[in-house]
Amino acid sequence: MSNNNASSSLAVAYRAVKQLRLEASVRRIQVSQAATDLKNFCLQNAHKDPLLMGVPSGDNPFRPPKSCGLL
Repeated sequence: MSNNNASSSLAVAYRAVKQLRLEASVRRIQVSQAATDLKNFCLQNAHKDPLLMGVPSGDNPFRPPKSCGLL
């Protein structure tokens, strides 16, 4: 029973080491560079953002319904 326990903990350790090696090999950039890139992206795409520019009333599916003038 203890042999099975040892082999399972060894397998867990191998998986942990494999994951750590994978994470260590990921290319990283400095936070200041990431912040600059994100700011530039936001500024370049601000004209496409409906939260900043608003939605034209004709395209807005959530606009209040118009009341009927006949009633």
